[in-house]
Amino acid sequence: MTDKGLLKVGIAGTVIAALCCFTPVLVVLVGAVGLSAVIGYLDYVLFPALAIFILITIYALYRRSRSQRENSEQIP
Repeated sequence: MTDKGLLKVGIAGTVIAALCCFTPVLVVLVGAVGLSAVIGYLDYVLFPALAIFILITIYALYRRSRSQRENSEQIP
C-alpha cells in the first residue's frame, strides 16, 4: 500500500472510530436495528480499533516524512 493510501485509511478509520466512541452515533444505529444488547460490549471493540487506526496514521506519517527526506537528499 502506498504512503498516501495508508494515510487515508488511517485518518478515515480514526475519524469513524472516534465518532463512534465519543458520540451516540453507533448506539443509536445499533438500537435502531434491535441489537441493543451488544451496546455494553462496544467499548471492548471501539477503543482498540481507535488505537490501531491512530497507530496506522502515525506510521503512515512517519513513512511519508522518511520518503520525503530521502527524496530531498537525492537531489543535489
